[in-house]
Amino acid sequence: MIPVALTIAGSEATGGAGAQADLKTFQQLGTFGTAALTCIVSFDPKNGWGHRFVPVDPQVIADQIEATTALHDIDTVKIGMLGTPATIDTVAHALAAQTWRNVVLDPVLICKGQEPGAALDTDNALREQILPLATFVTPNHFESMALSGMDAIESVEDLREAARRIHEISGAVVLAKGGVVLPGEDAVDVFFDGEQTVELRSPKVGEERVSGAGCTLAAAVTAELAKGATPLEAARTAKAVVDSAIAHRQGGHAPFDAVYQGAYRA
Repeated sequence: MIPVALTIAGSEATGGAGAQADLKTFQQLGTFGTAALTCIVSFDPKNGWGHRFVPVDPQVIADQIEATTALHDIDTVKIGMLGTPATIDTVAHALAAQTWRNVVLDPVLICKGQEPGAALDTDNALREQILPLATFVTPNHFESMALSGMDAIESVEDLREAARRIHEISGAVVLAKGGVVLPGEDAVDVFFDGEQTVELRSPKVGEERVSGAGCTLAAAVTAELAKGATPLEAARTAKAVVDSAIAHRQGGHAPFDAVYQGAYRA
């Protein structure tokens, strides 16, 4: 049987991020992907390619999770953009209905398209209800600062400290992403599982962020864990997948590119 993984995430219609990116990544890594959509995000080409955000009704989210977990034996889930406290509450209760071997959290703390007050409420709910359920968390530079309580992350040593702090508060394995933000020629991510700290390095491919890289990393971790990889093995493969996806990025009419997972080969 092909391993099955579930993504609980938003839809991003242009295909570069969200559940679309997750499912492409699952497929590329030989995992059968299922999805429960939490929100619809549409870029607005008439307004600087900003985000238009529409949440999915909580009951519809619960129905999707019920359907996919009833049909498939799924013990590995990736959680992406949730977007509202009501969605977070729904997902937390749905996850509590069964035992999960792997809960991979891509902690989207800033929900683009929301008012600041609503975003703060969402952030707090995510920390309180979803973070404690996570077994593996993949924060980016900003999210690492927010979750660790650090005022700045300006070096790999800072990133190592952030990973350690996030593990302490969550108990989860942490893969903290330095990406293109930290200085130097390498994109450095820090893996910490409570015992070992491992720096995952690869040459930067450009200096600009690429849409969907974070989604792809977390989805690749999810797929590999579903297949039985150790957390460190999953992190290493995910790093390689993202490097390939960025190198083979897809352009368009927006001022940013998107990842393309299809060129990756193990």
